[in-house]
Formats: sequence, C-alpha cells, structure tokens
Amino acid sequence: MSSLLDMLQQHKIVAILRGIEPQHAAATAKAIIDGGVRLLEVTMNTDGATSIIHSWRSSFGDGEARIGAGTVLDIDMAKEAVAAGAQFIISPNLDEDVIRYGIEQGVPVWPGCMTPTEIVRAWKAGAEAVKVFPMGTLGWKYLAEIRAPLDRIPMLATGGVDLDNIGDYFRAGACAVGMGGKLVNLDWVRAGEYERVTERVRQFVDAVAKL
Repeated sequence: MSSLLDMLQQHKIVAILRGIEPQHAAATAKAIIDGGVRLLEVTMNTDGATSIIHSWRSSFGDGEARIGAGTVLDIDMAKEAVAAGAQFIISPNLDEDVIRYGIEQGVPVWPGCMTPTEIVRAWKAGAEAVKVFPMGTLGWKYLAEIRAPLDRIPMLATGGVDLDNIGDYFRAGACAVGMGGKLVNLDWVRAGEYERVTERVRQFVDAVAKL
C-alpha cells in the first residue's frame, strides 16, 4: 500500500479544481488546506493546469498537501502531469497504459470506473484504488451494491456528494470522496472570499470526522 493511499484513506476528501484561473490558484489552495483538506487535484482540461500543478507542488506539495492531476485521459496527458510534478493521477476513464506508466514513475493512478468489470480490470492492472464515477447519477446505493462483492478494492466516490449525503457514501463503503464545486465555490474564489472557501471545506472535514 502506498503512502498516498494511506493518506487518501486517512483524510477521505480530494478537492477537485476544474476551471480555476491561475491568478487565483495559490490563494485557493491555501484556503482549502486551511480548511483541512490535504489532497488537491487540478483537472488537465483547466487552462494552465500544468503550471498550477507545478506551482502548488513547489508551495505545498511536500509537507502541507499532496498535489494531483485530474481528467488524465491518456498516456500523453499522464506524462505531462508527472513532468509538472503531479503526485497522483485521477482519470474519469480506465486506461491500463496510464496505470502502468504511473507504476513505472511511482505515481499512484486512481482510474475512473463504473462497472464491476472495469473496477476489477483496473485493480488487476495495478490500481490501488479506483474512482467510481459518475456517482451523482449512480448514487450511493449503487456503491453499496458493488462494494459487497468487491470489498477488497478501495473506492473513491466522485460526483453528487454534498453535506446532506456524504455520510451515506462512506456508509456505503467509499474509502474517500472526490468533490468539486460543492466543496470549492469558484464564484467565492473570484470574489476573493477565501475565508468562505475555508469555512465550507471545514464543514465537510468536520462532517467526515464525525462518521
């Protein structure tokens, strides 16, 4: 088990930043970390994603947090992410080449899967955990059903998580959750209301701590 998987299972929330502007990135990361989330992901379809990853890694990526790349669709994007300093890779899809590349580089890959077949394929390819997606459509009951036979495979539930249902996802067997706009409101970021971002993040961290 990698130290990143340990951290994922300990801290239980991955902050997903999609579409954040580079000029807001540093202050936003600080606000998220101040709220208690330690795993931060920038999606590769964000303008300037590799620059943000590099910047965050330089500022926060050793002691305070771990910095990852999201929406990594193929091996070329994985190479870009690792070159920028990504410490973990998350995808919406399953690509065994990306998993193998991550293993070679010592960078955990948590691929996106929906079906039991995909989940087992990912695990056999070397993924220590899988991202079950899209949970906003599938719902936590789906997670509970597939966890029954696949309980040895750590699952990161992404999509549809909010304060009123986050407990359901963990009770259904998620080892962690990935959260985007429900966790980090980019309107607040653009308005410079970083204390609101921190408070919102803290609410989710506190909710998870009570489970």
